[in-house]
Amino acid sequence: MSEAERVVERTEAPATPEEDRGGLARGRRVVLAVVGGAALMAVGGLLATTLVKSPAQVAAETGPPVQGVLTADVERRVLAQTVVMRGTVVADQSVAVSPQGVRSGEGAGAALVTKLPLKAGDPVTAGRLIAEVSGRPVFTLHGAQPMYRDLKPGSTGDDVAQLQQALRELGHGTGGDARGVFGAGTKAALTAHYRAIGYEPLPAVADGGAALKAAREAVRSATWAVEDASSPTGAAGPPEGTGPGGKGGATPGPGASGSPAPGAGAATGAGAGAALGPGAGRELVRARQALGEARAALAAAEAADGPMLPTAEAVFLSSLPARVSSVGARAGSPVSGPVLTLSGGELVVEAYLKDDKRQLLRAGMTVVISSEVSGTDARGTVAAVATEPSATQPAGPQPQQDPGQNPKGGGTGGSGGADLGYRMVVRADRPLPAGFAGQDVRLTVESAATDGEALVVPVTAVSAGADGRTVVTAVSAEGTQRRIEVRTGTSGDGFVAVTPTQAGALGAGTKVVIGVAPRETRGKSK
Repeated sequence: MSEAERVVERTEAPATPEEDRGGLARGRRVVLAVVGGAALMAVGGLLATTLVKSPAQVAAETGPPVQGVLTADVERRVLAQTVVMRGTVVADQSVAVSPQGVRSGEGAGAALVTKLPLKAGDPVTAGRLIAEVSGRPVFTLHGAQPMYRDLKPGSTGDDVAQLQQALRELGHGTGGDARGVFGAGTKAALTAHYRAIGYEPLPAVADGGAALKAAREAVRSATWAVEDASSPTGAAGPPEGTGPGGKGGATPGPGASGSPAPGAGAATGAGAGAALGPGAGRELVRARQALGEARAALAAAEAADGPMLPTAEAVFLSSLPARVSSVGARAGSPVSGPVLTLSGGELVVEAYLKDDKRQLLRAGMTVVISSEVSGTDARGTVAAVATEPSATQPAGPQPQQDPGQNPKGGGTGGSGGADLGYRMVVRADRPLPAGFAGQDVRLTVESAATDGEALVVPVTAVSAGADGRTVVTAVSAEGTQRRIEVRTGTSGDGFVAVTPTQAGALGAGTKVVIGVAPRETRGKSK
């Protein structure tokens, strides 16, 4: 059989079962490939339609948003304008005791603390010894005026009257001394107090009594001179004021004078002058004048002699009993700052205001004192707002200035200090608990308030029209808007009280426009 016949025979021969199954599988794969390709093309077309946009569509989607309105409800309530700040709870009076310039009386050097009988927290009463510096006492007395000068015999003023009252409260009477005059009675009372605490007072004249002794010697010599000038006949009699003591009489008697009494000149000229001669009469007159001057000098020396109260030895406190807040020294250390700090009186809150807040606050305003430590609130009032700024940097709670005791900090306008602002003092309606002492608290001051409940809206709801009227825009449930004329009142915390000029035109719950907000974007549905 030829080759051509064999080829024809193979092509005409029937296919086997295995060959039929292979052909069907290949056909299915082709169909699946075509369907998958069509699906991919469809997805690609959809993606292309979302990414590719016409210029008109891009402009529509990027245009400005359509504006809507923001609204707020009208409220009926009491509206208060408040100012919030921080403050520190301190004692009503706080004095840092730094007894500089203590006189030991023996020319000692630098002042040293020689005794500190108290510790922090101890009570302090009037007349109590609180320290000893270079052997000299430092004690407390009751009084509001601080020591600013040494008080000596012959001193006068309100500070002397305060000392007299403080001594009487301790049981030491001041005798017949006039109020505010440091006389013999005050001398005795002051000496008695010093001895009661175990010390002797310093003398006002630190000469060991030399001036008083010299004045007494001068009176004695003048007395003798008068006696000598009148001795030839005795017609002139003894010197005025000399008593049975003769030459020892140093104190003038009632009505004594350094000049001759009325008629004495005539007697001297007519009687004594006849006996003594003109020269002797003149000597007697001059001797009597010298005696009068000596007696006046002695009286002045006796008035100046006696105890004194040095500035550094007394601390006046307006509120007693007080307490020791802190002790800043120990026995044997030099006095280089406050030895101890005393606090007395009720607890108050002290704050410092900048000028913008000071203009809003004044004495008498209501304050809420909030302690974050205890989680409690207390109500109080503004007691005082300073008119001048303080320029002193405090070290902890700022004590009250006491010129006689060199308090911590300085006065207003002290050099080198930070500008603290204007000092404000707040007093609680009821005494603050002792645990509040030293705390940093929050003060909420009500600087203004409505008289009872009022209609209140956000300040952004109020606008002024071209006609000058103040209005709010009310929005109804259907969305319609209408302008309502109002009068504004107290404002605070972002709100303002309003009163409609037409009664009933505005009420609580009415929605008013306070601004605009985007609602939807053009080209897109909501």
